[in-house]
Amino acid sequence: MPVASRFTLIVHGRLAMREGRLSAARDERHGLQVMSFEQAAVRLAGGFARPIDDENLRAAIQAVLPATPMGKLESIKSLPGMIDAAKDTLHKAWRAGIDLAARAADHPRLDAIARLEAAVLAQLPAGMMRPVDIVTAAASRIAHAPAVLGPIEIAGLTELSPCWRPLLKALTAHIPVQWTAGPRTAPLWLEGTGVRVARETSQTPVVSTVSAATAYHEAIEAMRWVRSLLASGRAAPSDIAIATASPADYDDHFLALRADANIDLHFVHGVTTVTTREGQAAAALADIVVRGLSQSRLRRLAALCRESAPFEVLPEGWLRVLPTDAPLSTSNAWNRLLARLKPEDWADGADHSPALRAAVDLLAKGSDAAPEIGEAFLKGRALAIWRKALLAGPAASIDATLETLKQDDGLEACVSVAWMPASALAASPRRFVRLLGLNSSRWPRGIAEDRLIPDHVILTAELDPLPVSLADRRDFATILASTAGEVVLSRARRDSDGRLLGRSPLLAGREEEIYLRRNALPAHAFSETDRLMARPQEFSANPQAISAQGCWLDWRRTEITPHDGLVRPDHPLILAILSRTQSASSLRRLLRNPLSFVWVYAFGWRMPESSAEPLVLDALGVGDLVHMVLDSALRNLESADGLASADTTAIVAAVDRAAGLVAAQWESERAIPPAVIWGRTLDDARLMASQALTYGDELLPGARSYGEVPFGGLEPKSKAETPWDPYMQVTIADTGFNIAGYIDRLDIAGDGKRALVRDYKTGRPPRTAIRLNGGRELQRCLYAFAVKALLGDDVAISASLLFPREPVDLQLEDPEAVLAEITTYLRAARVSFAGGAALTGPDTGGDYDDLAFALPANASATYCKRKMPAATERLGDVAQVWEAE
Repeated sequence: MPVASRFTLIVHGRLAMREGRLSAARDERHGLQVMSFEQAAVRLAGGFARPIDDENLRAAIQAVLPATPMGKLESIKSLPGMIDAAKDTLHKAWRAGIDLAARAADHPRLDAIARLEAAVLAQLPAGMMRPVDIVTAAASRIAHAPAVLGPIEIAGLTELSPCWRPLLKALTAHIPVQWTAGPRTAPLWLEGTGVRVARETSQTPVVSTVSAATAYHEAIEAMRWVRSLLASGRAAPSDIAIATASPADYDDHFLALRADANIDLHFVHGVTTVTTREGQAAAALADIVVRGLSQSRLRRLAALCRESAPFEVLPEGWLRVLPTDAPLSTSNAWNRLLARLKPEDWADGADHSPALRAAVDLLAKGSDAAPEIGEAFLKGRALAIWRKALLAGPAASIDATLETLKQDDGLEACVSVAWMPASALAASPRRFVRLLGLNSSRWPRGIAEDRLIPDHVILTAELDPLPVSLADRRDFATILASTAGEVVLSRARRDSDGRLLGRSPLLAGREEEIYLRRNALPAHAFSETDRLMARPQEFSANPQAISAQGCWLDWRRTEITPHDGLVRPDHPLILAILSRTQSASSLRRLLRNPLSFVWVYAFGWRMPESSAEPLVLDALGVGDLVHMVLDSALRNLESADGLASADTTAIVAAVDRAAGLVAAQWESERAIPPAVIWGRTLDDARLMASQALTYGDELLPGARSYGEVPFGGLEPKSKAETPWDPYMQVTIADTGFNIAGYIDRLDIAGDGKRALVRDYKTGRPPRTAIRLNGGRELQRCLYAFAVKALLGDDVAISASLLFPREPVDLQLEDPEAVLAEITTYLRAARVSFAGGAALTGPDTGGDYDDLAFALPANASATYCKRKMPAATERLGDVAQVWEAE
């Protein structure tokens, strides 16, 4: 078989290369090689010559920069972005053909960059060469150009970097060289070089100009335009392109819309690595390395890196050993947790604490050990992304570096709709084009000085002879001249913050503009969601829409409807939650917010808890803290001579010891405020606990004190002795309710004839005495009843609310009468609730309603007021408790 002739096609960009190879294969052009001019020069240079790629250049700069004296740049060489800035500067100088070493004496900055260049060249692998060195090597072997390259055609280019121009001129003496400009403008410097320029007349596409509300709206309209072309059969996917000068502004929009539209939209410039699972794994690890270890960050990492070596040795479900409310954001918190873990805490009964400790200790090393941490926790593609990020920037800012890395999206460019930079489209035209972002300062972009070599050191025109502003203008003209079918020019009227945006100067003379409204009905919907929004009649027939509209209309009515909590009588789920053992707080919820009672106990809804460190503890947190200190201190005092015989000094000492123990436990299990505020909170807790235990009321003779006393089936919180069997059932007569709870403090006289039930409140006391307080205060009476039921009817019970912050003690007068009143309300509540009245109450949508987010917006001021009269009438006798004193 005869050897095919060698031809070389020079193009610009990956898309042009892929399309050029596909075209050559279809035309059976054997012997045609498609490459960039740099690759052609390297091929001619021969041997093991290769160009300096970005990854190796970053690695070399990172390796030599710390030890290279940088003069005036010394103070910034360790800052994030320095590696990228140095890479860009060296590339500009090399492409412009500037000899940095020869000009080092001209300015201290040039001297610093020249020293860096020398160090980098020494660090790079053998065979990697600057453009000027590649040109020199290729020129020495230019006699082999006919065999190595054959005739050259340069297609799709509008410019060529100065560093390659001498080689191009030299090639014309040995092989035919054709610059296929087509409708593009050819560079003036080609004259006299011997390069033949082939020109064609410009295309005459149908050009229209549109304006959209925002950049996101631009992206939506672009996807609708794509769908219309595909649906009409006017174009194949490979004929359609969407482009802009700076695609990063639109990438997130198109990434989301691509999934919704189910259209193969190829990102020619690649997608950010963090949009992939492997990129998210690297990002999760970077979050820990940069910001420190916490439980939420470890859970995210474990979910993405289950098969990594440190997590492989841990049993299935090992995350259950971590307390859900604890942030675990300090080394001390992790040490306390790991110290108290026991083999029985793990799912398989084995002790995996050493393995977890090893993983935590490694992660705690931070950015200084970033390479080691990445090798341990990542593998495969995720590890490759991690290594690339470490080459691209310092470990201390690896999270920011990861957001800039790109990778191929896996779609075939030649058979897909393409989303690309304008420069790629100018080199590889398509028949149908939509150009986005034609706003002032966005297209064309402004010319910026180099970050390391400003204009007064080397003129920008010399360092960057192909500036981005001129390139943007040239690409725009090229696209209009090379598009055969249709061009849509699009701009946004406002930015994402609502500020008005100006028109691009490239739109001058195109005053006719189609005004696209954001809420206009599209001629072609790009997705099912878009179609349903454009067809209200069709959407209104959707079962979900019918339900949503019915709910909205019911919310606006004054009468009670099923969307307000009205359910059928004797619903099995309603009866089930009524038969559960109740607490004082659950019965309060039943009386004052029946709807929330269903949500919490039937549906299991809970307010999402944040693991972030709070600025201050909320009221509930302060209450829990004080109660824990009181319980611990009381147990310590009772284990000695008892609270009754303890003086103030002993009580204060016991409280101090208890506060230290509780603080350590709290810090390992829950979120804490900043150190200064946390210290002040502990001081307040000590003060309130001391005032509560030293309150000067009458002491029962020979009394024994108990704290956090369980009853009704609850587990004791400690191994301390209890005055009764905590698992004994406590039933409120004539109501059908069993109750359980923890009594804050119980004092029983030595003769067993008297008992004091005390409930601590860390808030502000009410201005007047209270009995039921509208159903808010059930605890004193119910706990007094439980104590009487468990100790016997012959025991005299007194119950009180103690507010240690003031201090104020509110005694409950006639507990038995109050219990009779509560029984009446609870009986009515049970009947009403079983009858299907799970309605709003006075606490619905209030400041302390933790499920208010499930209600209509601003429910307390609108929805609740609208429904309250009808709800009050429907609840009947239950509503009377809201007026009880």
